[in-house]
Parts: sequence; structure tokens; C-alpha cells
Amino acid sequence: MISYLTVGTAALLVSGLTLYSGFGLGTLLMPVFALFFPVELAVGATAVVHGANNVFKMAVVGRHADRSLILRFGVPAILAAFAGAAVLVYLSEFHELASYSIGSRIAVITPIKLVMGMLMLVFALFELLPVLRDLKFHSKYLFLGGMLSGFFGGLSGHQGALRSAFLVKVGISTQAFVGTSAAIGFMVDMARIGTYVLLFFAAKKAAPLGMDQWPLIVTGIFAAFTGVLMGKRFLHKVTMKTVQTLTGILLLGIALLLGTGII
Repeated sequence: MISYLTVGTAALLVSGLTLYSGFGLGTLLMPVFALFFPVELAVGATAVVHGANNVFKMAVVGRHADRSLILRFGVPAILAAFAGAAVLVYLSEFHELASYSIGSRIAVITPIKLVMGMLMLVFALFELLPVLRDLKFHSKYLFLGGMLSGFFGGLSGHQGALRSAFLVKVGISTQAFVGTSAAIGFMVDMARIGTYVLLFFAAKKAAPLGMDQWPLIVTGIFAAFTGVLMGKRFLHKVTMKTVQTLTGILLLGIALLLGTGII
């Protein structure tokens, strides 16, 4: 029950609050899933919720998406997402580096936990430090931005903050920004989900997400849908600093727990 309440509440609140920012759901939901799933499965579960949520957002505001930006930013993002997802599956193959006990609990440090912990630490700084939080790039770097956003989206799910940093400078309307972000996010999610599944099956492993994990994922999906509707109705003008600060603090905490093998 605690897992459903935690995931559902996080998906509901963050999906609504970040509707107009273009990022936040994947950044926050992945560490929440990591509390209940192994890290690689947490990334996959987040991808499913994030992808479904982007489909729903496209149904709501997708008609405003900018096709030129989808081509200039989205296509390189998709290509890089395949590479990032492949790196995630590769890291999941490595065994533990060290283990130790904390009372009755055994903490296990693995390469994938260390990498995810370091990435969360970096993206936490993007949420907490004003110089990074307000970072914006010129539109001439859209191709590079797509590659970076897509790669980290495939590897850890942290694609939205970088995407927003590049797209916010191109001078499109808020509706076009939301629609374009949803479309690109969905394409990256489909690329990485497909890569996760194909590589897991190619390695003759069990399905990356089992039947016992789907009820929690479905809870996150429907909670995120509800958040989108609430955001569209009530939150047209959202100050993101509080959300970003809370997200950054959570990421710092989860990064520490992952890097030390506690979760």
C-alpha cells in the first residue's frame, strides 16, 4: 500500500506541476520507483509511465507541436536514446563491487547504482543551483542538445531538463513548447523502451518488467493522467523554483542511497 501511495502521489503532483515546464516527471519518478524496484527496472518503469503520460499530453496539446523542432531536436534525440538505453542494459550485466551490513540490512554497491547515483547528483545540481537551473542554449545547438537529451534519457530517464534548456530559446509559444516537448519525450521513451526489451531478450533474460510490477506502473500512469488534467485546468502560471528545489533535494538523497548501495 505504501508503494502505491508513494508512486501515485508523486506522479499526480509532479505531472500536474510540470506540465508547462517540459520536465520533472521522469526526473522525480525514477528515484521514487527505485525505492521499490531494482535500478534498471526503475528506469524502465519510469519510461512506461513517462511515455504514456506524453501520449496523453499530446492528445491534450499535441496539435500545437512544432514539426521543425521535432525534426531538428527530436530525431538526434531518438538516435542517442538507443545508445543510452544500450549502455543501461550493459551496466546491468555487472555484478556487485562491494557489500556491507547496516544492522540487519545488506547494502550492495554495483556499477549501475554508482552510475545512476552520480547522474542523479549532477541533475540534482541542475535543479538546485540557479546558475545551472536557468541555463539556456542558443538554437544553433539544437542538434547537440537533442543528442545529449536523448542519450541521458535512454540511460537514466533524465531527458527533460536538458531538452527544456535548449528548446526554451527558440521563441515558440507556451502551448507549442508543451506540445513539442511531449512529442519528443514520447519518441525518446519509445526508443529506449524498445531497446531495453530487445536487449534483455537478446541476452535471453526474463522480461525486464514482470507481471508483479505492472500494477504499480499502472497506478503511476493513471495518477500522471490526472495530474495533466489538473495542471491544464488550474496551473497555467506555475513558479517552478519550489518544485525544482524539492526535486533536487530528493535526487540528492536518492543519489546518496544508491551510490552507497543502501537501495
